[in-house]
Amino acid sequence: MKLNNVVATYTTVRGQVTAVDGIDLEIPNGIILGVAGESGCGKTTLLKVLYGDIGYPLTLKTGGIQYGFPDETGEEVTSATIRKHWFKRISYIPQSSMSSLNPVIRIRNQFVDFLEPGTSKAEVLEVVRNYVQKLDLPPEAIDAYPHELSGGMRQRIMVALATFFQPELILADEPTTALDVVVQKGILLLLMNLQEQMKNTIVFVSHDMGVHYQITHKMLIMYAAKAVEFGDSERIFQKPLHPYTKMLVESLPSVGDAHIRQGVAGRPPSLWEDLRGCRFAPRCPLATELCQTTEPALIEYEPGHFAACHYADIGL
Repeated sequence: MKLNNVVATYTTVRGQVTAVDGIDLEIPNGIILGVAGESGCGKTTLLKVLYGDIGYPLTLKTGGIQYGFPDETGEEVTSATIRKHWFKRISYIPQSSMSSLNPVIRIRNQFVDFLEPGTSKAEVLEVVRNYVQKLDLPPEAIDAYPHELSGGMRQRIMVALATFFQPELILADEPTTALDVVVQKGILLLLMNLQEQMKNTIVFVSHDMGVHYQITHKMLIMYAAKAVEFGDSERIFQKPLHPYTKMLVESLPSVGDAHIRQGVAGRPPSLWEDLRGCRFAPRCPLATELCQTTEPALIEYEPGHFAACHYADIGL
């Protein structure tokens, strides 16, 4: 999958605000990509753009996406055609299962909504019952209304809906939010196992760096609408190049370590501000006058390891 200088903006009463700013990356297919960063950095907007969920107030201002798989004519699917492939080739797991499932329709009918005309409803429901059992759900769960299921069961239903057609690309927007740690572990293991079986690509958004460490192959770190670091997850955790990434990694607690963890001081800039230079400079211990005036490019400092920092080579 290739992102070509993607810029996405929202229309507001104050004018246009850029939520994803110039992301230009090539992401291998068949991996779990983790996207991390503080609230408001553009993670969810990036997922919307990847999904093709573009409409007022969100606009894809420039750039586009090549997904790395062909359509029925053999042409490569791009951001201009991706909407035609929703559910079958690309699917989305939202944050809140309760607000995503129709509360007045039984679960089984939410699967039936995706059927092609002329398909036998009875035969498909039998396949669905067998499929949800593989996801550690009782087959009768599909006969329930969403409110009759626990949060963990509803989230597994969302995973079942998203993976039923074995799509090439799954976008997961904090799918374990508001779940207890035991249920969270089950959902994460489920996603890992499904990805291993289907050999598809999952783009996984989470604030939890510990979750990224456990399940992702590569990571994209975002800050104030920009990509600031990209590379193999193991390498990013072992030797982060960007000061922001380093602070995120160092905030993780470890077993037997009694040191008090410090958060990142300050707050991200408002995207309404006139943003010049490095956007992390006001919070960065390495910042110099160069950082205040010149925006750093996302550069490959090691094979497959990119960072947008004038002083990233200090970490090498």
